[in-house]
Amino acid sequence: METNYDAIVVGTGISGGWAAKELCEKGLKTLVLERGRMVKHIEDYPTINDDPWDYKTGDVITQETLKTQEKQSRTGYTTTESRKHFFVDDVEHPYNETNRFDWMRGYHVGGRSLTWGRQSYRLTDFDFSANLKDGIAVDWPIRYKDLAPWYDYVEGYIGVSGQNVGLSQFPDGNYLKPMELNCIEDHLKDDIKKNYKDRILTIGRTAIITEGTKPGLGRGSCQYRSRCMRGCPFGSYFSSNSSTLPAAEVTGNMTLRPNSLVHEIMYDADSKRATGVRVIDSETKEVHEFNAKVIFLCASTVPSTSILMQSKSDTFPNGMGNVSDQLGRNIMDHHLRCGSFCGF
Repeated sequence: METNYDAIVVGTGISGGWAAKELCEKGLKTLVLERGRMVKHIEDYPTINDDPWDYKTGDVITQETLKTQEKQSRTGYTTTESRKHFFVDDVEHPYNETNRFDWMRGYHVGGRSLTWGRQSYRLTDFDFSANLKDGIAVDWPIRYKDLAPWYDYVEGYIGVSGQNVGLSQFPDGNYLKPMELNCIEDHLKDDIKKNYKDRILTIGRTAIITEGTKPGLGRGSCQYRSRCMRGCPFGSYFSSNSSTLPAAEVTGNMTLRPNSLVHEIMYDADSKRATGVRVIDSETKEVHEFNAKVIFLCASTVPSTSILMQSKSDTFPNGMGNVSDQLGRNIMDHHLRCGSFCGF
């Protein structure tokens, strides 16, 4: 078994898939580690053609499923009978709560790239200058202009549909044609335009191909089946499985290893560098060590933090990079249905 690589990527979600693609295309022999099972594009999307009437109670969560996925299904958006296989078993993967905390997770190749909402928005110029203007924390070391070319690069590769509207708080981008509004939305858009000079209604910017093709495994235009979170057989919506991981694989430089739970980053005190990772094989329970000069930790918010906190040494007795003792104290996971509203 090969144990030495140029680079190691931990996690196969959106960021892990991108890291794998970029590293492999630059010629680095790259080990990509995923704690969960293998999921192959199309082949491992078992419910892609199911209709609601194929389920006894319709495509809604059942009382039986709630016994093992109560937390996963709380929002009503994530787990249904046709989607539940892409979310963890709460009994096998429990977590404690003082107050309610909805943490939706899928342990498999592709991670949340198979189940994300696909809404794709750019930060704005004032997002990068707000800290400085408000005198809070530290100033960002970059500005929007530094990231703009990379937004263009990513949007052009994955395919993001949307509309350029010329608003500073909603930066224009490299977008495919927008999806059509329905008749009610069109009526509302026209009424807003008639009555307000400073308000517009526009379609969301979504990582779904609406015209042409994009790199990956047969990625083509959306068929508007509204079955995205089961895995898209057309590759219309962006996922690691249909886009970035195939790009990494075709280079011949990627070694993808599922069922590999990274629990520690190894550190060499003499060179003051991370040297590799320790991995538990979730099937055999064997422990392996893999070495590399470059390590990308892309295991999502909580697991990435956990790996760092478990990576203790004489140099980092409280966890790697935790000299400030702030590691794990200010984490933020993805938001769902977060905001405010008022009624009259």
